[in-house]
Amino acid sequence: MFLASRLLTHVGKLPPKVQQLGYINRGLKVAVVGSVGGIGQPLSLLLKQNPLISTLSLYDIKNTTGVGVDLSHINTRASVCPFEGKNGLKKAMDKADIVVIPAGLPRKPGMKREDLVDVNASVACEVAFAASEVCPGAMLAFITNPINVIVPIVATILKAKGTYDPNRLFGVTTLDVVRAQTFVADILNVDPQKVNIPVIGGHTGRTILPILSQCDPPYKGTEKERDALIQRIQNAGTEVVNAKDGLGSATLSMAYAAAQFVSSLIKGIKGSKDECIVECAYVESDVTEAEFFATPLILGPQGVKENTGLPDLDDDERQALDCMLPILKESIAKGIKLGEGMMSSCA
Repeated sequence: MFLASRLLTHVGKLPPKVQQLGYINRGLKVAVVGSVGGIGQPLSLLLKQNPLISTLSLYDIKNTTGVGVDLSHINTRASVCPFEGKNGLKKAMDKADIVVIPAGLPRKPGMKREDLVDVNASVACEVAFAASEVCPGAMLAFITNPINVIVPIVATILKAKGTYDPNRLFGVTTLDVVRAQTFVADILNVDPQKVNIPVIGGHTGRTILPILSQCDPPYKGTEKERDALIQRIQNAGTEVVNAKDGLGSATLSMAYAAAQFVSSLIKGIKGSKDECIVECAYVESDVTEAEFFATPLILGPQGVKENTGLPDLDDDERQALDCMLPILKESIAKGIKLGEGMMSSCA
């Protein structure tokens, strides 16, 4: 009885969505949708350690209670609230400040991220409907692949429900940045945490475009070395899938990157006079002809405070951008069409 009451102590007790100043002096509620999966469990563990989270709400189809009990034994501030089953999603998301969504089918060897659309689109649809009803002001951070399609699906549904705020919907592309930092640092023999490199575009294959010309410290590889590095960053997910030999996809690194992104959202919500919170993410955008596009964003209390736009590009990067845009626009159009067609199925 004691354990159950401890796990559920904060359910339904957080105040309604408040304006910017209301965030400053209270902890936040973060919901993880897909908390039992390969990404969800380590992500939940990392979020449990964030001192600015007062309530960590977990949702999955089943087995959430066990994960919740396990996490609840950790001596950090966040109270853990597990929910599962058909009726659990809205309860888990109720009055959440941030909802992060790793739910969905992972890739297997030979699969592309695009192959996951049919299965994972339903996840996006259900989350969009639930958010519109129980946490319309929440920031939604989607990890579910394929990001290039999923985010337009969600945007389309939220628009139809009258709850869309483009500054609060994100496709999490942080892992592309983390990988670029790591791979460049290995080459330069420096601390990865000291590497700054923007990664723009989307989150699959050629739509992932690391801007090596703006890397700090400078990257000075040959043309052949540069091409190999770009291809490794673009295909890093496949590298993990193949290395795991059919037993999973990138879970631990994705959880790390997602936790970093959520932490940045929280810092933006709380506000910081001394720090500019910048993350690359896939959002609605007008910086290119693609309706959704990842660029460096300045985060603030209401989500996207400023889209910094395209970084300076060299000729090769400009050409890569031109080649990528038709692929990205096709994915976006597919997502919008799927979103329009799912309005009745997820209601």
